[in-house]
Amino acid sequence: MIKLFLLLLAFSLPLFAKEGAVQCGNLIYAGTKTSRCFSDEFLSRVQQKTSIKTERRFKAVKMAADELFKFPFVIMTGEDDFNLTSKERENLKKYLENGGFMLASPGCSNKSWAEAFRREIKRIFGKDALHDIPMDHAIFRTVSEVKNLPLSYGGEGRLQGITLNGKLVVAFASDGLNDTSNTEGCCC
Repeated sequence: MIKLFLLLLAFSLPLFAKEGAVQCGNLIYAGTKTSRCFSDEFLSRVQQKTSIKTERRFKAVKMAADELFKFPFVIMTGEDDFNLTSKERENLKKYLENGGFMLASPGCSNKSWAEAFRREIKRIFGKDALHDIPMDHAIFRTVSEVKNLPLSYGGEGRLQGITLNGKLVVAFASDGLNDTSNTEGCCC
C-alpha cells in the first residue's frame, strides 16, 4: 500500500512541490474521532521517490476549523459509526471545492465506518458523488505503475472517488489502507 500512498500524494500535490515542506493533515471529526493507527511512514517515502518535500508527521487538524484550509492533503480514517456536524460538512465541502484533497479509509476495514463515510458524503455531495476510479486513471501511474490492488486477506480492492471540476478531490477505499507494519498499538 505504500506505493498507492505515494501515488495519491504525488497526484494531489503537484502545485506544492516547490513551495517548501507540505503539511499533511490527520482529520479530527465528529467531535473527537480521528485515526489511531494510520502510519505516516509513507510521507518519508514520498520525499525519497519524488521531488515533493513533506513534513515527516501528519498534523492533527479539526475538520470544522479554519486551519483545515492550510493543508493541501488530509486523511480521514477511524473505526465505528460517526456523524459529522453541520459545520464539519460545510467546511469539508468548501475545502474540497477549493483545491483540497482527502484520502479516506476505515481503520482495519471497519464496515460501520465505511458506511458512515458513504452516508456523510451523500449528505454533502449527493447520492452519486462517489464513483469507481478505473485502474487506467492517472492516479495509478503518477510515480510508478499500480496494476492492481491486492488485499492482504485475498481478493482485489478498489478505489472510489469524488471529482469536482474535472479534478479528483477524494480517494476512498472501503478496505483499510493502513500500513500496520509501521504502526504500534493498532487494532489490525
